[in-house]
Amino acid sequence: MSLETVEDVERALVGEGYLPDRGLATAVFLAIRLEQPLLLEGEAGVGKTEVARALASALGARLIRLQCHEGIDLHHAVYDWDYQRQLLAIRAAEAGAAARELFGREFLLRRPLLDALEAEGEVVLLIDEIDRADDEFEAFLLEFLADFAVTIPELGTITARRRPLVVLTSNRTRELHDAVKRRCLYQWIDYPTREREAEIVRIRLPGVPEAVVARVCAAVARLRAEELYKVPGVGETITWARALLALGPDDDLDTTLGVALKVREDIERVRENGVLQGA
Repeated sequence: MSLETVEDVERALVGEGYLPDRGLATAVFLAIRLEQPLLLEGEAGVGKTEVARALASALGARLIRLQCHEGIDLHHAVYDWDYQRQLLAIRAAEAGAAARELFGREFLLRRPLLDALEAEGEVVLLIDEIDRADDEFEAFLLEFLADFAVTIPELGTITARRRPLVVLTSNRTRELHDAVKRRCLYQWIDYPTREREAEIVRIRLPGVPEAVVARVCAAVARLRAEELYKVPGVGETITWARALLALGPDDDLDTTLGVALKVREDIERVRENGVLQGA
């Protein structure tokens, strides 16, 4: 699919069940047009990762995901060697077989970043939760984001055959370095308003009764107004609506709190304070 305007992006994402606001649709359009990485920041559960998934589906592109974590390094993100096969090749050579290049392409294991650079078709590369990675890995990404290239000592520098569309997400558990931000377009994603969240539920659950939509969205709005360890995201809102469809639209919300809240102390606080009383 060709996305030639911001309106095209809006329609394409809505077609994949994702309702973007104008600012997000504009940021995605510019990332495509300028071939520049897009950094999405926001609280957990606002739909940052879903942007990349919906975009890949809309474009008919392959989604390649790199899930960041503490201690991630080049062998997780870029490449590694197939040590088992190398060992077998050494033993075969000792037994008289022809020697093989142990650090050639035959034994190379491509990880997400290298996979994205060498992909033949269109790719959306999701670098998820970059704020969980270490400073050292973030520094490595500077070369990748600037030049869309990586260097493997045994093989040299490998440059992208075609630039992947890169989406980075951050829950802002720590501040990212300015150098990374300067290489990216930036968009903050906030929790949707109650009205917009209701639209999202309708899109994701076609035919859902309006009474369920109104009830769940009102309850989620109450929960987000509380001081909780982990407030429910949009995904929890959709799942809560599905739960009511399964149980019955008038079922007690208090008995299904575990759909929306995932921390015991949060559930106890909500019940003690009567947050959902009358909901």
